[in-house]
Amino acid sequence: MMMMVVMMTMRTTTRTTRMVIMIPNYGFSDWEHQKRENGAHKPRFQRDPRFETDSTRALATERCEGGSEEGGFPPSREAIGLRILFPVAIAIPGNVRLRCISWSKDQGFIACGGEDGLLKVLQLETKTDDNKSKGLATPSNLSMNQTLEGHSGSVQVVTWNEQFQKLTTSDQNGLIIVWMLYKGAWYEEMINNRNKSVVRSMSWNADGQKICIVYEDGAVIVGSVDGNRIWGKDLKGTQLSHVAWSPDSKTLLFGMANGEIHIYDNQGNFMMKMKMNCLVNVTGAFSIAGIHWYPGTEGYVEPDCPCLAICFDNGRCQIMRHENDQNPVLIDTAMNVVSIQWNHCGNVLAVAGFQKAATQDKDVNLVQFYTPFGEHLRTLRVPGKQMSSLSWEGGGLKIALAVDSSIYFANIRPDYKWGYCSNTVVYAYVRPNRPEYCVVFWDTKNNEKYLKYVKSLISITTCGDFCILATKADESQPQEEHETESVGTMYVLVLCNSIGTPLDPKYIDIAPLFVTMTKTQVIVASKEAFYIWQYRVAKKLTAMEINQVARTRKEGRERICHVDDTSSGAADGILDYAKTLQGTRDPICAITASDKTLIIGRESGTIQRYSLPNVGFIQTYVLNCWPYQLSLNCNSSRLAIIDLSGLLVFFDLDARVTDSKGQHVIGEQLKLERKDVWDMKWAKDNPDLFAMMEKTRMYVFRNLDPEEPIQTSGYICSFEDLEIKSVLLDEILKNPEHPNKDFIINFEIRSLRDSRALIEEVGIEESSQFIEDNPHPRLWRLLAEAALQKLDLQTAEQAFVRYKDYQGIKFVKRLGNLKSESMKQAEVAAYFGRFEEAERMYLDMDRRDLAISLRIKLGDGFRVLQLLKTGSGHADDSLLEQAHNAIGDYFADRQKWANAVQYYVQGRNQERLAECYYMLEDYQGLEDLANSLPENNKLLSDIAHKFVTVGMCDQAVTAFLKCNRPKEAVDCCVHLNQWRKAVELAKQYNMKEIGSLLARYASHLLEKNKPLDAVKLYYKANYFFDAAKLMFKLTICEIHILGQLTKFLNEEKGHGYSELRKMVLHQASFSLLCFCFQATSALAGLLEEDVLSSDSRLIDNAWRGAEAYHFFILAQRQLYEGYIDTAMKTALHLRDYEDVIPAVEIYSLLALCACANRAFGICSKAFVKLESLETLSAEQREQYEDLALQIFAKRCPTSCKKSDLDGLLEEGEGKLPTCVATGRPITEYQFWMCSVCKHCVQAQEISNYNFCPLCHSSVS
Repeated sequence: MMMMVVMMTMRTTTRTTRMVIMIPNYGFSDWEHQKRENGAHKPRFQRDPRFETDSTRALATERCEGGSEEGGFPPSREAIGLRILFPVAIAIPGNVRLRCISWSKDQGFIACGGEDGLLKVLQLETKTDDNKSKGLATPSNLSMNQTLEGHSGSVQVVTWNEQFQKLTTSDQNGLIIVWMLYKGAWYEEMINNRNKSVVRSMSWNADGQKICIVYEDGAVIVGSVDGNRIWGKDLKGTQLSHVAWSPDSKTLLFGMANGEIHIYDNQGNFMMKMKMNCLVNVTGAFSIAGIHWYPGTEGYVEPDCPCLAICFDNGRCQIMRHENDQNPVLIDTAMNVVSIQWNHCGNVLAVAGFQKAATQDKDVNLVQFYTPFGEHLRTLRVPGKQMSSLSWEGGGLKIALAVDSSIYFANIRPDYKWGYCSNTVVYAYVRPNRPEYCVVFWDTKNNEKYLKYVKSLISITTCGDFCILATKADESQPQEEHETESVGTMYVLVLCNSIGTPLDPKYIDIAPLFVTMTKTQVIVASKEAFYIWQYRVAKKLTAMEINQVARTRKEGRERICHVDDTSSGAADGILDYAKTLQGTRDPICAITASDKTLIIGRESGTIQRYSLPNVGFIQTYVLNCWPYQLSLNCNSSRLAIIDLSGLLVFFDLDARVTDSKGQHVIGEQLKLERKDVWDMKWAKDNPDLFAMMEKTRMYVFRNLDPEEPIQTSGYICSFEDLEIKSVLLDEILKNPEHPNKDFIINFEIRSLRDSRALIEEVGIEESSQFIEDNPHPRLWRLLAEAALQKLDLQTAEQAFVRYKDYQGIKFVKRLGNLKSESMKQAEVAAYFGRFEEAERMYLDMDRRDLAISLRIKLGDGFRVLQLLKTGSGHADDSLLEQAHNAIGDYFADRQKWANAVQYYVQGRNQERLAECYYMLEDYQGLEDLANSLPENNKLLSDIAHKFVTVGMCDQAVTAFLKCNRPKEAVDCCVHLNQWRKAVELAKQYNMKEIGSLLARYASHLLEKNKPLDAVKLYYKANYFFDAAKLMFKLTICEIHILGQLTKFLNEEKGHGYSELRKMVLHQASFSLLCFCFQATSALAGLLEEDVLSSDSRLIDNAWRGAEAYHFFILAQRQLYEGYIDTAMKTALHLRDYEDVIPAVEIYSLLALCACANRAFGICSKAFVKLESLETLSAEQREQYEDLALQIFAKRCPTSCKKSDLDGLLEEGEGKLPTCVATGRPITEYQFWMCSVCKHCVQAQEISNYNFCPLCHSSVS
C-alpha cells in the first residue's frame, strides 16, 4: 500500500457561508511500510518495530525505513499496493470539535456529529460528464451541506440504515432522532428520549429491519424500522459500550465497559462470553475501541476469511472468522485506538488512533491499514491534535477522518488485480455468491468478455498476447507427474491467452510475491529466491515434442536462483527448490524484466542486474530508497524506480561516471525526481518517452522534459505510437459484469497533437518539414494518411517508405494505376475503414462487383447476400454459396447452431453442416447426411468418428464401410463392446487380428478383477473354448473359497453345524454344476469341430470339480443312510480330487467310513495321511493322534478279507468307469452314458432316475 498526500481546494455549492475550507500547511506526508512477513500467525502479535524505537524514525518523511523480521505473512501485490491521496480538509465553523462520522455506502451522504449538538450531512458532488470521461477520482465540490437541528448535547453516535435511507443519531443526553430524506433535504421522522442514561452504540442489522440500541446503564432495546419496539432487556450490573449484529442477524455482540464481550441471540438470550485471545498477559485498564462485523455483501477475498474485527484502546486487536473462532488473527497496533472500520469489500481494515511521541509535546494521529489476515499494509500520519472517528466511502475509494474540528478526505488508489494484453483488459473481482475470483478477459476492440473462475488468485501479470495467473495450488486437484519434481507444490502459474484459455500450467514451490513476464519468460520471486520459466506456446506439438515435455527442465527451461548467489548463467539442469528455504538479510522487494535484462530490487536499495535468457549476473547498483515498483525502458538502458513514498527516480544502467572517490563506476542516478507517483509506463517504441500518474494528473516526459499534464485517474494500459491507452478501473469495478467501452481512454501526446493540427491548418507540404525535424514512425503514418485523404500519392508514398509500411507502399502503387478519381476515393475510403462510404461510391459507379468483393473481404455475408439479391440479373451461384457459408460461420462462431444449419444447407457446406448436427445432437440429420454422401467421401470418416463418440455403433460402422475402412469399423465395434458384430466384420473381410483384440480386452478385464465379464466377452464373440477355459479357472477359484468356508465351519463347531455344513456343500455342488452346464452349452459348438488332444483333455476336466463334490456328497448320503461299504468305496474315489476338495475333508470322511465298515487298514492309512498334513495346527494334529490311539489300541490296523476289486479301489490304480449313481466301479459291458456330461451309470440303476445324477440332463 502506498500513501500520498496532496492538497487541493474544495468549493461548496450550498450554504457556503457556514463552511471554511482549510488547506493544511504541513509540507509532509508520512507513509510507513510494515515489513512483509511469511506466516499468518507467527508471531502471535504483529508489531511494527518502528513504534518500538524513537519517533524520528517513526515519522521519517524523506525515506521509509524498515528491516526484516522472522515470521509474518506472504502478501499479495494487491495487499501491498493500496495507494492513498490525502487531498482535502474541511473545517467545521466555530471550531466545533467532531465526535463521530459515518458515510452512507449507497447514497454517499456523510453525517458528522460533534459538540454543542452539531450534526451535519454533507455530500460530495457526483462526477460530471467531463470528469467521468477523464476518470477523475477526486470531485472538488460539495453538492449538499445541511445542518440538522434537534440535538442539544454532544452528538456521540451516528449510523445509517442503507436499505431504507434513514439516519439515526444520538447525543450525550440520550436523545435519539431518526432522520429521513424528503425532496433532497433531511427531516426528523422519529424521536426517542429514555431520560435515564446515555446511548453508547447503535447498530442496524444487515437487512435494515431492526436496530439495536445499548445504553450505558445496561439497557438494551431492539426496535423495528417503523419505530415499534420488538424487545427490551436490562443487563443489570453491567455497563455497555458497543453493539454489533452478525451478518445473518441471528447473533448480537455486546461490548462491556470492562472490556468483555458477551454473545446473545437475536431474542436477547445470553449464550456465552467471547474469549479474547489478544488480551492474554495484558495488565492495566483497557476498554473496547470498536467492533465491526463485515456482512459479506461484496463477497470475501478467500473462503473462510476473517471478518469480525474487535479492537481495544490499548492497541490490541483480534480478527475472527465467527464469534466462536478459536484461532483468531491477533494484532498489536502499538498505538491508542479510537475507531476501526472495514472497507466495502472486507479486504482492508482501517484502524485510527494516536501514538505517544517521546520527543514531541503532542500525540501523533495515525491510521493503520491491515488485511483480514493481520498483515500490516501502511501507516498514514494525519495532522491535527486528536482524531475521533473514521468512515469508508461506499466504493472503498475514499476514507473520511474526523480530526478536531475538521474532516479529512483521503482518496484510495487500489492496486487492482489486472493487466492488459492484446487489446484485452484482464481484471479480477469477487462475487458475493462464489468463493473464487471471477477473472474477466474483456476484449475492448470487439467489446466481448470471457469469464474464468480462479481459486485463491494471487496476481495477474500480462505481456504481449498472454497473461499469467498466479494462484495457490488446489490440493484436491491431481498434479501431472512431470509438472513437479518436488512433493507438495503450493503454487500454480497458469499461462493464458487473451480470451482466458489456459495454455500451460506450471506448479512451483516458490511463493509468487513478485511476478513479471516477457515475450518468452516468466520470472517469479519470493523474498529470498527467484524462479525463471521459459514458456513456449505452440499450436501443434509433434510426437517428439510431446515426449520431450518431461525433459524440459533438464534442458534449462526452468531455473531457480537464490538472491545472494552470483549466477554464472550456465544451466545446470537441476531445479533445486531448497534454495527457497534459505533465508536472506536483504529480501527482494521488486522485480522487472525485458527480453534481455532482469532487474531485482532489494529492501536495502540494492539493485541486481542479470542477463537473459541465461540468467548471468552482470552488475550491482545501490540506491537510497526502498524500491516498490521497477520498470525498464524499451532498450533496457534506463530503469524507473518508484519507492514506497511515491517518489519516482531514474537510473541510467549503462552510464560510466566517476564517483566522489575518483573511481570509475557503471550506472548513474538521473536528476529527475517526481513525488506522489502511483503508476508509470515506458513507451514501447521510444526509450526516452514515458507516461506517469501523479496524483490525479498524467504527465508525459520526453528526454526527462514534461509536457502539460492531463487530468485523469485512469490506469495506464499501454504507451505506443505516441498514444497512451488508459482504463478507468474504478468505474469498471463498480459494475464489473458490464464493462463499457467509454471506460477506455486514448490520449495523444503533444507531438502527435501538434502534427495533426499542423497538417489541418497549414497543409501537407509545410508539415512535412516539421515531421522531418521531429521524426517518429507514428508521425510519418499520420502524414501518409493525410496525404492519402487528399490523393497526394507522391507524399503518401514517401511517408510510407519512412514509416516502413510495405503494404501501404503497395496500396499507393495500386492507386496510381487507377484512372478514375472516384475509384481512387472509394479505395481510400475502404483503406481507412469507411466501408459504408466506399460501398456507396462503388454502387454509384455501377460497380456492384467491387462492392460485393469489399463485403466478402470483410466477411459480411449478410450484406453480400443482400447485394446479390438486389442486383439485376441472376446472381452467381458460387457467390451465393459463399455468402450463405459466411452467414453460417457467423452463427456458428456464436454457437447458434440451429441458425447456422439453415445457411450451411443453402451453401452446401457439408463439413460444417456435420459439425452443426453434432453440436445440436441431431444424429438423425447426421445419419441422413452420411447416407447422402457418395462412397469414399472424406467426410464419411469424420462423421463415423462422431457416431463413435456418442456410442452409435451401427451408424458408425455403416459410415466406415461406405468409405472403405473396415478396419476402423472393427475397431469401432471393439471400442463399443459390440464383439459379435466385430467378429462378423472380421470374418467378412478376412481379418485375423480380432483374436488378439479379444485377448487384449479379456486381459484388461481380468486385471480389473472382472473374470465373468471376460467370459461373456468370449461367449458373445463365439470364442467358446476360450470362454470355457476362463470358466474352468473361475470354477476352481470358487471351489477354493467354499473350501475355506468349510474349514471355518469345521473349526467353529456348534449349534446347527451339521445343517450349515450341508448347506455349504450343496451350494458348492450347485455352483459347480451351473458353471459346468454353461460350459457344456458353450462347448457344444466346439464339439462339432476338430480340436487338439490337449483341448479335449481340458474339456473332459471341465467336469472334474463337479465330480469331486458329487462323490463327496454321495459318500456322506450313503453313510447316513446306512450303506457303509458303498460309502467307503465312494470315499475312496475322493483321493483323486485333493486339488479340488481340502485333503482334511477327504481323509476325515474316508477314515469315518472305513472305521464304520471295520476296514481298519484303510482307516489307519487315512489317519496316517491326516497326521502328515501340513495345513493342520499342532493342536488339531494332536487330536487326530489321540483319536487314532483310541481306535487302534482296541483294533488291529488290518482289513478283513476283501475282493480283488476292493483291493484295486484301495490302491487307486483302477481305470474302470465309475457309476455316478452309486460310486461303485462298473464291471459290466453294458451301461448307460449321459449324452451331455459323458458320465456312466450302471444299467440296473439308471431305471431309477429321470435325470443324470451328475449334470441333471434328461435321461431320455
